[in-house]
Amino acid sequence: MLEVKGIDVSYGQVQALWDVSLKLEKGEFVSLIGSNGAGKTTTLNTIIGMLSPTKGSITLRDQRIDRLPSTRIIDLGLALVPEVRAIFPQMNILDNLLVGAQARRAWNKRAATLDWVFQLFPRLKERKKQLAGTMSGGEQQMLNVARALMSRPDVLMLDEPSLGLAPKVVQAILDDLKRIHDEGVTILLAEQLVSHALRISDRAYVMETGKVVMGASSQELLTDDRVKAKYLGG
Repeated sequence: MLEVKGIDVSYGQVQALWDVSLKLEKGEFVSLIGSNGAGKTTTLNTIIGMLSPTKGSITLRDQRIDRLPSTRIIDLGLALVPEVRAIFPQMNILDNLLVGAQARRAWNKRAATLDWVFQLFPRLKERKKQLAGTMSGGEQQMLNVARALMSRPDVLMLDEPSLGLAPKVVQAILDDLKRIHDEGVTILLAEQLVSHALRISDRAYVMETGKVVMGASSQELLTDDRVKAKYLGG
């Protein structure tokens, strides 16, 4: 479904990623784990077209996308839920969701997609006329995820969806992701809450200082001594 092969990425003269490779098969739930500053956000931003690799390639269903603009990449079936909850606070929930359906692949199906999203997130349906800026942090993150789903993605990428949320809210967001995956959406989750990410994903890649240093099934990584010592409190 998605393959990143040997990419280098730089911010001006400063290199941020070195030879990063990862792969997602259709229907998988894959985590990209590591501490803050490991390169997870840069990787996702490069996949979605906000940055261009200086080396390597990115393919979606065997089509090169690493030189395409973000709008075209979204049209091809990728969506990113960014780390920053970039909602439109003065617009209501419904209008925020419809912004997510602007992709060519999604606009004509927006009514059916909206019904699907409201089934996944009934609270958003109940409050669809509420101004987005009056929602709690957890509700805004829910809206952020739902808006990305309005583009009908084949691959949904999420950058630190737990950031700044209370533990109870984090668990609710992770439960939402499991339900979305059960609906057939392939997911790539970048997360520094390593134990949470490993418990809900099929496989994971570990990033450190701009490089992928490990890749294995999530269950293997949960019991790996190096991962336990560095990310799981021993």
